[in-house]
Amino acid sequence: MKQTRSLMGMHITIEVADKNVKQKDIDKIYDYFTYIDEKFSTFKTTSEISLINNNIIEKDQYSSCMKIVLSLCEETKNQTNGYFDIFHNGKLDPSGLVKGWSIKKASDLLKKRGFKNFYIDAGGDIQVAGKNGKGESWTVGIRNPFNSKEIVKVLSLENKGIATSGTEIRGQHIYNPRKPTAEIKDIVSLTVIGLNVYEADRFATAAFAMGEKGINFIEKLSGFEGYMIDKKGIATYTSGFDKYKKL
Repeated sequence: MKQTRSLMGMHITIEVADKNVKQKDIDKIYDYFTYIDEKFSTFKTTSEISLINNNIIEKDQYSSCMKIVLSLCEETKNQTNGYFDIFHNGKLDPSGLVKGWSIKKASDLLKKRGFKNFYIDAGGDIQVAGKNGKGESWTVGIRNPFNSKEIVKVLSLENKGIATSGTEIRGQHIYNPRKPTAEIKDIVSLTVIGLNVYEADRFATAAFAMGEKGINFIEKLSGFEGYMIDKKGIATYTSGFDKYKKL
């Protein structure tokens, strides 16, 4: 069963290859994403993060979900030498972590319901588990940031997460905390493969903020691989990236 719906300002596709999947199983996952959007959307004035940014609720009123995410953001900031920073222009914006984290949580929900083979894609950040409907590894493509209709790399993944940070869709929305007013123009796309999409997403965001040296940061991370495209269209990738290329 495969479905795509528009939520959180993006298309979210869920495909479950297990034969015993029911519509209610898929609905539960979309309900979860709706809940996350109501908590963390910076565009909705009624969301919890907006209420925090508008000083309507205090720290002792934060939900447990919010406390977890803000703690993970602080942890990620420390792990990335400050390049992952959700505080910008006097507001909190944990979007660079929430998407991957929520996809991982949705994946956990599917596993708790007994499913072993599935694919969740939210705005290009993806978690795969097991095999596809043909009993093969899931196929994932990396888009050309200069031509969204072109795939520059086709990957074969099982039980992995993959996330891309870049300027192709949302423009200059990631910033370097050390130079907050300067646009990141030396690279246009950075894709990270990790054990799960939460890890891949948060480190892709931080690595992109580092610019050209971001790929070196991913190279040094154990269990991660990366693929960076610079402003000239030249790709640089980590030493173990080729093992994921679809033959």
